Amino acid sequence: MAETRTLPELHPGLIAALVDGSHPRPHETLGQHAVEGGFVIRALRPLAWSVTAVQADGTRIKLSHLASGLWHGFAAGPGQAYTLETTYDNGSPWITDDPYRFVPSVGEVDLYLWGQGRHEQLWKVFGAHYRPHEGVEGTSFSVWAPHATAARVVGEFNSWTGVLYAMRRLDDNGVWELFVPGITPGNTYKFELRTAEGNWVTRADPMARHTEHPPATASVVGETTHVWDDAAWLTRRGASDPHNIPMSIYEMHLGSWRPGLGYREVADQLIEYLQATGFTHVEFMPLAEHPFGGSWGYQVTGYYAPTSRFGHADDLKYLIDRLHQADIGVIMDWVPGHFPKDEWALANFDGQPVYEHSDPRRGEQPDWGTLIFNFGDSQVRNFLVANALYWLEEFHIDGLRVDAVASMLYLDYSREGDNWLPNKYGGRENLEAISFLQEVNATAYKRNAGVIMIAEESTSWGGVTAATSGGGLGFGLKWNMGWMHDTLQYMQFDPMYRSHHHGDITFSLLYQYTENFLLPISHDEVVHGKGSLLTKMPGDQWQKLANVRAYLAFMWAHPGKQLLFMGQEFGQPSEWSEQRGLDWWILDQPVHQGLLALVSQMNALYKAEPALWEQDNTPAGFEWIEGGDAANNVVSFLRWDTDGQPIAVFMNFSGAPVGPYRTGLPFAGTWDELLNTDAVEYGGSGVGNYGSVTATDEPWAGRPASVDLTLPPLAGLWLKLRRS
Repeated sequence: MAETRTLPELHPGLIAALVDGSHPRPHETLGQHAVEGGFVIRALRPLAWSVTAVQADGTRIKLSHLASGLWHGFAAGPGQAYTLETTYDNGSPWITDDPYRFVPSVGEVDLYLWGQGRHEQLWKVFGAHYRPHEGVEGTSFSVWAPHATAARVVGEFNSWTGVLYAMRRLDDNGVWELFVPGITPGNTYKFELRTAEGNWVTRADPMARHTEHPPATASVVGETTHVWDDAAWLTRRGASDPHNIPMSIYEMHLGSWRPGLGYREVADQLIEYLQATGFTHVEFMPLAEHPFGGSWGYQVTGYYAPTSRFGHADDLKYLIDRLHQADIGVIMDWVPGHFPKDEWALANFDGQPVYEHSDPRRGEQPDWGTLIFNFGDSQVRNFLVANALYWLEEFHIDGLRVDAVASMLYLDYSREGDNWLPNKYGGRENLEAISFLQEVNATAYKRNAGVIMIAEESTSWGGVTAATSGGGLGFGLKWNMGWMHDTLQYMQFDPMYRSHHHGDITFSLLYQYTENFLLPISHDEVVHGKGSLLTKMPGDQWQKLANVRAYLAFMWAHPGKQLLFMGQEFGQPSEWSEQRGLDWWILDQPVHQGLLALVSQMNALYKAEPALWEQDNTPAGFEWIEGGDAANNVVSFLRWDTDGQPIAVFMNFSGAPVGPYRTGLPFAGTWDELLNTDAVEYGGSGVGNYGSVTATDEPWAGRPASVDLTLPPLAGLWLKLRRS
């Protein structure tokens, strides 16, 4: 029998705030609190007929109605865990744990690290976590909303009415928390936030790790059960230098590679294809959740949630695990520069700018109609740095390709006139973004052995791949956009005019060793009216394919890693669209099968020949044989491995055979044709050197040996000295 006791009175304003779920610290009143001789238990149960607290030892404490659905009662003796038994007019009891009797599920150390902007595993704290708390199964919810005056959790479990699920503000930084017993994986939820003006706004969870399938926008309580089996891969990765390994990347848009396949379903087909073609890595266009499929994932609303379009987060882990077991690395596009303005997501998160810069001259991206992160805010930086680590550590991603770095580096990027704010020194450099990029790169490399950070940076900014200790940005590789632009421009000219543009094909070697470069023929080059790689080429169908074969042979032999967007490996004729699959049917034609066979053979040779990758980032790995033969549209060069073994590369970009073509070589002896892109098996005309040539000791052009070659039309030759 409960003891009768006069209980503390509550101010009417406090009662009103509790009843409408707008109190910022409801746990200070609701739940169980010490009073003289015992504890007072308070609970919100609007419309209830009776409410009874049932203590762990079985003691039943009948609560009395105080006002407006607020109930209270006295429990003698020491405090105990308890449940609430509530009856309504139908007489059915509803028994549940009281969310307000629990201590915070976010610890003091976590709050301190967050306050310092240094919580490197933020995803383990914020968001929704299904886990036991004080011995009770349920879900802990936490969110950062610094300007909110109140916060509530809403979801299908409470019919999207948050009055009974008010969160408590834990600190001055604006972290809100609530543990809700009984909430299990699969439940959808959002946060209701009361703005400084007193309005309620509903937002998806910025730290949600699972979401509804778009166009639905709710976050989802989830859990992961995947058991990784890629330890051998991670060990090998950690023992290697990712900047000086063979890296031939297949870039793909998962939804349109073979439409209809999810993360789990695509695994067998993708692995079989990548093994057959020989690519060392696959790069997925962004897989973080995004509302509009036509953005290709570059307008992210759920930075911590793999898009649910293709399955559960565990399905993505399964795909990556399988790729690793097949010795295929995984890179993912990451978009920390900007985010969309969708009102249910990050924009004006708690009624005011939180993630974005408050001044539109720094906070809005005019090109894309998006918002720019406030890189000067320590919590925003923490959110992004931890997000990079989340993908690397929770999903075992081997590298992140950071999108649109140039848009982050320059305060006047895509801004005309005075529509931008200079930095504190009056310059155009975004000092806060620079510092952020240095931090995320240094932290990623420090915590994850063997990963690689790649910059899509389109300007001449110095030190993109230089060490942060020396003032560089700290990336491992930089996309060589200049090489892409110049060489594609050269290839689009008819061969009869190429001699006038010879510098376009050779200019990249003037700056090759200023950064660690990756050569990209990406999705951006085959959309928006640019046509496919095949249709960029001049001439009839045979000449177009021959040009593609020659171009790719030049790309694979050029210093730097390489990336090729899906479909270009077999000469897709149509421009890429995310709304349909690739033109796989074209492989019924032998000439397109030939191009695919060439790419597969080049990948095999590339991995087998250290000269093609071992010294990508040092001048010792490259030497011109002849870079100035514009009259013949020919370039030739040597690639060297660290043991002094060369591969000689000859590119004939003219439309006719060239020969006999006298050239100097570093050694006399037999040089085998490793590759001839004009071979019949690749769809070529079969012009060549019968598989090998013999260089004599006759000096030529300053070299100790020489040979006469036949250079096939629109083709590349790779020659290797035969060692006895």
